[in-house]
Amino acid sequence: MKTLKLGVYLLLFGFLLFNVSCEENNKKKEAAEVQEESKELPITKSDYGRTPDGVKIEKYTVKNANGMQMEVITYGGIITSLTAPDKNGKYEDIVLGYTTPEEYFNGNPYFFGAAIGRYGNRIAKGKFSLNGNNYQLSINDGPNSLHGGTKGFDKRVWNITPVEGAENPTLKLTYVSKDGEEGYPGELTTTITYTLTNENALEITYEATTTKTTVVNLTQHSYFNLSGNYKTILDHQLMLDADGMLPVDKTLIPTGVIDKVAGTPFDFTAPKVIGKDITADNDQLKKGLGYDHCWVLNGQDKGFRKIGSLYHQASGRYMEIYTDQPSIQFYSGNFLDGSHKSKNGGMYEQRSGLCLETQHYPDAPNQPLFPSTVLNPGETYKTSTTYKFLTK
Repeated sequence: MKTLKLGVYLLLFGFLLFNVSCEENNKKKEAAEVQEESKELPITKSDYGRTPDGVKIEKYTVKNANGMQMEVITYGGIITSLTAPDKNGKYEDIVLGYTTPEEYFNGNPYFFGAAIGRYGNRIAKGKFSLNGNNYQLSINDGPNSLHGGTKGFDKRVWNITPVEGAENPTLKLTYVSKDGEEGYPGELTTTITYTLTNENALEITYEATTTKTTVVNLTQHSYFNLSGNYKTILDHQLMLDADGMLPVDKTLIPTGVIDKVAGTPFDFTAPKVIGKDITADNDQLKKGLGYDHCWVLNGQDKGFRKIGSLYHQASGRYMEIYTDQPSIQFYSGNFLDGSHKSKNGGMYEQRSGLCLETQHYPDAPNQPLFPSTVLNPGETYKTSTTYKFLTK
């Protein structure tokens, strides 16, 4: 009888032990699942309102392993936010942008954060010829066509998908521009990728194919302010590996010659505070109301290379620029006029942000001595630019 009771007790004990073990395993599994779910995903998607004609816009938030974050919307492929750490490890938003979706949808006259195409920068009088055919583009900048025209890529809705299996969180943006859109020939299929690496770099690649011979010059139009407070970029130090620049006429179209920068306010071959020469008595500076010019980069035969840097001493933020492009447009935010609220509650005053747009030369379709921007059927336009963020 005692043996029977002992057996029952052992059986009950074993059953209880089994249940406790199962329950413990379930708890561990549930805890692991909760922990996994609580981890912030590297890419998330959310609604970002609707355009005036009712098109739904989405926002993608991308994070790297260090805590750096980028936000991109399907409207214009716009980077609405990009954070970077200062010398004390504090992350702040270092690009300009609007505080409401409607401000992007209703014009975005400054092209804040936008993907630019079909042709970045200006084309004189919106005209060019290819293979004996004359083309008239839409005019949206005085007598010229700027950044693709009245409704360029910055005002189009892009298809965005996260890239599965990528080493770093990556967004793939795609847009198909119809033949004749804004006056450009050929149906142009464009793919842009934004990658946020764990080395705190924003890598951008551009690809395009066409059904007819056309011209292409893609770039990105983010306004940087490494201070994170959007007050001024005049205290930033800029370096550009460029011995030459393109002087412009009164409508900011290149004259066709290349001027040496040595001994002029345009010399940034060594790091120089932007505010040092921006108000100098210089004919070119007066035409642009400051810097709004294209620098001819050195080492064009070397492909992808470091071509410049931007440094804000107070915050310690330091940005390196790499590209395979022949030039860069440095725009010092001269036309910002204090009419739009900034993200930190102030206003975007003149020169509260700057653009560093890697690209081909402005008006190249009308300048036979400039590197060609012609894309033919069967060819693939492909270029890359990286902005890498460090501290010192």
